[in-house]
Amino acid sequence: MDPANPDITISDVVISTAGRDTGKWFYVIDEDQTYLCLANGKDRPLDKLKRKKRKHVQKVLRSETRVAEKIRSGNKVLNGELRRDLAFLARENASK
Repeated sequence: MDPANPDITISDVVISTAGRDTGKWFYVIDEDQTYLCLANGKDRPLDKLKRKKRKHVQKVLRSETRVAEKIRSGNKVLNGELRRDLAFLARENASK
């Protein structure tokens, strides 16, 4: 596990800090010790997850939305739900 981001877990919201997707928001769908599998419903839908090293993302928040609960419980999540939720969280965070 990366010492810089040891607390990132499934259903957290992260921002990419490296690569061509720098600055984009993602939900963590799956994880292992080195890599996270990310989706945002638009550029990276659930059937084409982005595999990214932990050190190349920054945790934004532990989301307590309905979508995050569905991800944690393993229920089916739609790409549209991811897009709407991330857009709402990004707008809310930008206004702070």
